[in-house]
Amino acid sequence: MSSQQYQQQRRKFAAAFLALIFILAAVDTAEAGKKEKPEKKVKKSDCGEWQWSVCVPTSGDCGLGTREGTRTGAECKQTMKTQRCKIPCNWKKQFGAECKYQFQAWGECDLNTALKTRTGSLKRALHNADCQKTVTISKPCGKLTKPKPQAES
Repeated sequence: MSSQQYQQQRRKFAAAFLALIFILAAVDTAEAGKKEKPEKKVKKSDCGEWQWSVCVPTSGDCGLGTREGTRTGAECKQTMKTQRCKIPCNWKKQFGAECKYQFQAWGECDLNTALKTRTGSLKRALHNADCQKTVTISKPCGKLTKPKPQAES
């Protein structure tokens, strides 16, 4: 083997050796990155889910207001916070200011009670409010009108 061939062989070996070291370093770095990620998730899971109070309007019984959130966890940076919220003014407050219902038509007048009723199904709950699935409301029938006789032609 000539000295020139020997030098070429040596350069190829050195290049292959350096490439192998580079690949091993890259794999080791990638493995180290994978080990760090689960530790971060563990810290996040220490904090419990936010539990929110009902929305309290700033003035009146609807419109803009605030609600408070709390969560537990020894490593949590924040365990309490306040959030702005809004209660629509056209919702029936009788069943909770954060609960909206889709109501059926009024039923027939009950002659014993002089009331008519209708049922509503939960349509939407704001801020994960605890709402009843169905509600029933009643109101006075008002004046009972006799059917007008048809005029004969």
